[in-house]
Amino acid sequence: MMMTGKAAAAQNAGSMERAGREPVPPSRRRMWRHMGPGIVVAATGVGAGDLVATLIAGSRFGYALLWAAVVGCIVKIALSEGSARYHLATGSTILAGWRSLGRWTSWYFGIYVVIWGFIYGATAMSATALPLTALFPVLPLRDWAMIAGVFGFLFVWFNRYETFETVMKLLVGLMFVIMVGLAILVSPSLPDLAGGMAFALPEGSLFYTLGLIGGVGGTITTAAYGYWTQAKGWRGLPWMPMMRFDNSAAYVITGIFVVAMLIVGAELLYSAGIALQDSDQGLLGLSDVLEERFGKTIATLFLVGFAATSISSLLGVWQGMSLFFSDWWYQLKGRGEGGHEGTGAYRFYLAWLTFPPMVLLFADRPFLLVIIYGAFGALFMPFLAITLLMLNNSERLPAEARNGVIANITLAGSAILFIVLAVQQVAKLAG
Repeated sequence: MMMTGKAAAAQNAGSMERAGREPVPPSRRRMWRHMGPGIVVAATGVGAGDLVATLIAGSRFGYALLWAAVVGCIVKIALSEGSARYHLATGSTILAGWRSLGRWTSWYFGIYVVIWGFIYGATAMSATALPLTALFPVLPLRDWAMIAGVFGFLFVWFNRYETFETVMKLLVGLMFVIMVGLAILVSPSLPDLAGGMAFALPEGSLFYTLGLIGGVGGTITTAAYGYWTQAKGWRGLPWMPMMRFDNSAAYVITGIFVVAMLIVGAELLYSAGIALQDSDQGLLGLSDVLEERFGKTIATLFLVGFAATSISSLLGVWQGMSLFFSDWWYQLKGRGEGGHEGTGAYRFYLAWLTFPPMVLLFADRPFLLVIIYGAFGALFMPFLAITLLMLNNSERLPAEARNGVIANITLAGSAILFIVLAVQQVAKLAG
C-alpha cells in the first residue's frame, strides 16, 4: 500500500530517532509543518491577564495603544529568539550561560522561581476557574481552581512533550478562531485601526502603555523557549532558520490574537462607555456584554475561548517552568544540565506549582501577595534582556550566531523598558 507524504515523513523521522540520529532541519517550504515550540511559548505567555490588559486598553483608549501591543510582541520575539539561539549555538542551556556570568545568577533565578511559582500557581488556577465556573456553575470557583491545578499536574506528569505540544496547538487553534471571529463580529473600523499605529500616547496612558508592551506575550516563559526547542529535537546551528521561523510566526499569531481583543475592547466597550473591572473578573463582565448584544451562544463561545486561553497558559507554565527548575537544580548540585522531563526536580516543581498555592485560594483578598508578585516578577525581565546582551555578544557563540545590530537595539530597548517597569512596581510595593 502506498503511504502519503506525511505518513512517509513521520516514518522516516521515527526511523532516524530509532537509529539514534538527530533529525534533519526541513527546507524553507516545509518549515510550517514543523512549527511547535513557538506556538507553545506564545500560548503560554498569553493568559487571562493579557486578555484583560488588552481589553482595558481598548475600552479606555480605543485604538490609540494598538502600536504598544504590536511592539510588545516584537520585544517578546527578540527575547525568546535570543534565549533559543543560545541553546542552539552552544548546545547548552540559558541557565548554564547565566552561571558563566557568576554564581549569583543561579541564586537570583532560584529565589525568584520558587516565590514566583508559589504565587503564580494560585493565579493560574483562579484564572482557569473563572470561565469554568461560568460555564458549569455546579461547583464554586475555588473547587474549579483546584480541579484545574490537579488536571495540569496529572497531564504534565504522565505526558511527554509531543502530546503536550499537540494539545497546546489545539487550544491555540480554538482560542484564535473564537477571539478573531469575535473581533470580526463587532465590525472594526479599519481607518481607526490603522490610526492605532501612529505611536500616540493619550494622557494618563504612559505606565499603562509600558505595562502593555512588557506584559503581553509572556514574561519568564519567554526564556523557556530554548528548552522546548531542545525537547522538540532541534540542536545546533542548522536549526537556526527553523527556530526563527517558528518563533516569529507564533508571535505573529499572538499579535493577531492581541489585536483582536483590543478591537473588541475598542468597538464593544470604548464606543459604549462601558468600563470593565481591571482584573480577571472583568472577562466575565465582557461575557455579560456579549450576551446582551449578540445572544447566549456568542457569550458561551467567548467563555470557551477564555477557558482555552487560561488552560493553555496553565499547562505551558506547569510543563516549561518545571523543565527550567530541574535544569537549575541539577546544575546547582553540580550534576550537569538537567532540563528534562520526568526527573525528580521536574516533578517536585510541578507539585510546587500545584499544591502549596492552593492555600492562597482560601484567602479572600491576598492583595499584598499580588503586589509582591508584581514587584518581584518585574525584576526578571531586565535580568533576561541584559544577560542576553552579554551572552549573545560573547565569544561563547560562533560569530554567525551572535547578536546583530537589530537584536542589540531591541534587547537594549527592552532592558530600559523593563527597568522602568521594575522601578514602578517596586515603588508601588513600597507605597
